[in-house]
Amino acid sequence: MPDRRRHRGPHPEDAELFGEHAVSVLRAAVADLSWLLTRGYAEVAALEVVGNRYQLAQRQRVAVRRCACTDAQRVCRARARRDLASLRGARLAVDGFNVLTTIEAALAGGVLLRGRDGVVRDMASMHGTWRRVAETAPAVDAMFAEIAACAPAGVEIVLDRQVANSGRLAGMLRVAAATVALPCAVALAGDADAALLATGVPVATADRAILDRAAHWVDLAGAVLRRLPGTPWLLDLGGERQDRAGGAADAPPTGDAAAPPLA
Repeated sequence: MPDRRRHRGPHPEDAELFGEHAVSVLRAAVADLSWLLTRGYAEVAALEVVGNRYQLAQRQRVAVRRCACTDAQRVCRARARRDLASLRGARLAVDGFNVLTTIEAALAGGVLLRGRDGVVRDMASMHGTWRRVAETAPAVDAMFAEIAACAPAGVEIVLDRQVANSGRLAGMLRVAAATVALPCAVALAGDADAALLATGVPVATADRAILDRAAHWVDLAGAVLRRLPGTPWLLDLGGERQDRAGGAADAPPTGDAAAPPLA
């Protein structure tokens, strides 16, 4: 069935799945999954246990998975993180689809997630095909405005060649870059992750695989969100639980008191 979406907005069930009443449970689930991953549990099995414990719907499990990370990943990602202001006079690589869809989702009122690593992510999915939506043009403009404000020496935006219509987006990005006089190259790559990492410069992305391998990275989408009009639907699911002494607890988080027992 062709993708006929005109917006990158919320799923019809998101108001219930990600409402205020669900945030504490989702945050506890992220903490539990992170605790298990830190201790070497396989992600699929650990997510199944945590998802069953908190009786999470499939879409909630996807959100929890995207927001969780091990203690080591959290530390390493924090060390590699750079502020956009540090890019003045330097080069930047941009994970095009990853950054753009997050901004589109924000403009369309979709749910956004801040994970345990502090990175902002969306719940959108393209299923191998990119389709221009009502928010695409303003999202592109907002992205380039944020990049231009940092005055980088050059920008390379990488798109996954295997995603249908990636060539159309590449053309749109080239035109937009010219309007802000930004030195920008747009590349289509068979392996976008490898291409981004091969640049050797800070990468704008929320992709977990890239974050764990890049020497430096920036949360470009998160920075753009702070300048958008209105208040985006952003859930912070990365809050850490504390023990009585104020440090991170060594035992697994127990979660909400109403949650069923861990099987």
